[in-house]
Amino acid sequence: MDMSNETQNTPAFSSTQVATLGGGCFWCLEAVYDELKGVTDVVSGYSGGHVKNPDYRLVCTGTTGHAEVVQITFDPSQISFREILEVFFTIHDPTTLNRQGNDIGPQYRSVIFYHTDEQKQIAEQVIREIETAGIWSNPVVTELAPFTEFFPAEDYHQEYFKNNPYQPYCQVVVAPKVAKFRKKYLERLKA
Repeated sequence: MDMSNETQNTPAFSSTQVATLGGGCFWCLEAVYDELKGVTDVVSGYSGGHVKNPDYRLVCTGTTGHAEVVQITFDPSQISFREILEVFFTIHDPTTLNRQGNDIGPQYRSVIFYHTDEQKQIAEQVIREIETAGIWSNPVVTELAPFTEFFPAEDYHQEYFKNNPYQPYCQVVVAPKVAKFRKKYLERLKA
């Protein structure tokens, strides 16, 4: 059997990496990372729980153990995992346990689900640097946990801010975070 065509179509290494982050409502994170240069895909979903194939209604009860997360696919030749985390720590409050603003419950916790030991080490280093710099008056409570599973959220959650910019939550919560991000990271925005 000639496998030369299969070998030619299979890359020797992956040119992208994946980060899975939770920092409150996934609509906010997705809206920011969608605009970041080097990010090729952002999917809203759920990670870190004990229920298979959870849905939004169930996750919102706070009983499944899942966090609302975004799964970010990025090109490390354009943006590093460290840079992904630097953005992450500027667009949410990593010092509030199980909440972001008025969103309260374990599904809104600050969490990094690391995919490799290198991601874990980088996350630990970034958190140490943030704490040493005294950026926040309270300690960082961001959970570090190994990635296990990701369940994409329902279709209506994908690209939510882009598709619903005038929805009240988007106007009051998402839009200000996106504006803050754009101002701080103007040079890192996609053209």
